[in-house]
Amino acid sequence: MATILVADDNWANLELLSGLLQVEGYEVLSVVDGGQALEVIRSRPVDLILLDVRMPELDGFEVCRQVKSSSDTRLIPVVLVTASTAGRDRIEGIECGADDFLNKPINREELLARVRSLLRLKQFTDELENAETVLFSLALSIEAKDPYTEGHCDRLSQYSVVLAERLDLPSELRIALRRAGTVHDIGKVAVPEHVLLKPGPLTPEEWRVMKQHPLVGEHICAPLKSFRHVLPVIRSHHEKLDGSGYPDGLKGDEIPMTARVLQVVDIYDALTTSRPYRKALPARDTFALMRKEVERGWLDASLVDKLEVLVNESALPLASVETNHER
Repeated sequence: MATILVADDNWANLELLSGLLQVEGYEVLSVVDGGQALEVIRSRPVDLILLDVRMPELDGFEVCRQVKSSSDTRLIPVVLVTASTAGRDRIEGIECGADDFLNKPINREELLARVRSLLRLKQFTDELENAETVLFSLALSIEAKDPYTEGHCDRLSQYSVVLAERLDLPSELRIALRRAGTVHDIGKVAVPEHVLLKPGPLTPEEWRVMKQHPLVGEHICAPLKSFRHVLPVIRSHHEKLDGSGYPDGLKGDEIPMTARVLQVVDIYDALTTSRPYRKALPARDTFALMRKEVERGWLDASLVDKLEVLVNESALPLASVETNHER
């Protein structure tokens, strides 16, 4: 049963809306001002919000704005209810993030149709969120198997987004990189632990198994349409500019920019955090080694340059844990 919050300072309107919804089997929470609405939203799960535009203290626009500005509540559908026919109210409602509008006097059929439509959307969104949560949990569980990878995913998410911002990449690619920082190695779930955690060099057969993990990771994440920009990062973050990487042997610009961004910050994090056989390297030594990889034709020189500038500007979040064991 869906839970709907109705906020209106007019008792007659409040009772009308609540009654229409309760008859349809919905659980209705009724409040008379914007402040009370926010208290309810913060204290319990809500599937849909109906907000009167004109309310004392906080009006519907401000409540909607606060709901949509919080990562915890921004996916809750918000319907603004108004008696005004002024176009500016709809414009302001759109600007504050409202998902739909209802005009007073309320038409029962229109109300219920909009409620059903938005609740279906909320259900799809919840399912998507749950699927993403499962993937992130799986990726972090892989990281947790090895004490030398603790914090690695979180740092890669942060570092790659900062570098993407410096490159002025579109917002959808920044979001993809934030997600990819966590799930880029999710395919290692298919790599046996004796290979994944092996302290010494891998045998040719073990390398063959290891090199499959980008393909496995792409396959795991492929069903999520929201991950369409993440998939190229998962698949290609071990490619090298000279074509000697894996799994596809891509060269130069064939490698997606997002994959090159993640690769550069991945190597930076690997060198600046401790491993079982050596301590973390200082930034100067790290970039000296990375430039040798540029000379070999493995890394994008421009990205290494930009990352070094960010480090010198102290623009990257500091690594809180000195751990890493990336291959």
